[in-house]
Amino acid sequence: MTEIAMTAEESKPNKFVMAISFLMALPLATVLLIHPALMLDANGHYNHSALMMIMIGISGGFIYGVGFLPKFWLWKWLFSPYIAWPLMIWGYYTWLLT
Repeated sequence: MTEIAMTAEESKPNKFVMAISFLMALPLATVLLIHPALMLDANGHYNHSALMMIMIGISGGFIYGVGFLPKFWLWKWLFSPYIAWPLMIWGYYTWLLT
């Protein structure tokens, strides 16, 4: 059983995509940690559902950016750049809109 697990070919992440994912997640995480008031909406309130999705995007950016590839299909899909990048772009749009 271990021979099968050891010899299975796994797709290696693209280094360029990893770097972009990490570099996209870094400023958003910094803003949310240091000055979260920059993510307020026009009424001066937080949109918690939007921030939750943006944080999933940030998590995906960091997870894929450091080269970690989850085994379970749901986590592999959720933290892939296909999901993380649009969520982080939404975060930049929210940040720069205010």
